[in-house]
Amino acid sequence: MLRFKTTFQSMKILILGAGKMGTFLTDVLCFQHEVALFDTDPKRLRFVFNTLRMTQYEEIKAFQPELVINCVTLKYTIDAFRKVLPFLPDNCILSDIASVKTGLKSYYESSGMRYVSTHPMFGPTFATLDNLSSQSAIIIAESDHMGKAFFKDLYGSLRLKIFEYTFEEHDQTIAYSLSIPFASTLVFASVMKPQEAPGTTFKRHMDIAKGLLSEDDYLLTEILFNPYTPEQLNNIRGELRALLDIIDQKDSEAMHQFLKKVRKNIE
Repeated sequence: MLRFKTTFQSMKILILGAGKMGTFLTDVLCFQHEVALFDTDPKRLRFVFNTLRMTQYEEIKAFQPELVINCVTLKYTIDAFRKVLPFLPDNCILSDIASVKTGLKSYYESSGMRYVSTHPMFGPTFATLDNLSSQSAIIIAESDHMGKAFFKDLYGSLRLKIFEYTFEEHDQTIAYSLSIPFASTLVFASVMKPQEAPGTTFKRHMDIAKGLLSEDDYLLTEILFNPYTPEQLNNIRGELRALLDIIDQKDSEAMHQFLKKVRKNIE
């Protein structure tokens, strides 16, 4: 069980979705706040601790949460909000941790509710959850002031590096920082075959691929279906085409210039 102390006063917090991030945030918040975890599948609620377990919408109405953290898959994020909205008090703040924000700004503005949108830039599969000091989180600039203050306090207590972007800037950043490595790793893994004597570089790439593919398929799909992803993948395709041409031509000078450009990019 993870215990992190924040300076924010105790609140009644409802978390939607008992997946990896939902249960992680439940563990983090349940010692300082009154937390309820809602999931329509009661089996997913079996192992939560110090938390109210809910499977019926009427239970949400009785709980009267001050903050809702939506942790369901992006595909169902807005639908989940729509289903719980009739059971929430008017002063409740809506929030999400979606990896792609497409459509959320319009929904929030049409809901008439206060909202805060964030993105913890780590997954429970990859990250060491008791030491997140090397990880980051994004808070959306258009969010409610009180909501932003809560998540700045929470993410600060987790020692995350915090960045503030608009909805559009967020999706552009994610397309660059996640879609490129995700797509590159998937392409690498798609052409793999068993190696009797794999080298060090190969092993490292394979470890990354195995870690990525242990993530939920919906998460990978969300990232890659970001509307800004195709532009980034076209950049990869262009560079791959140029590299293939250099290799076909066995052009040493062109290869030297290509490597020089790549080293400059990662300095």
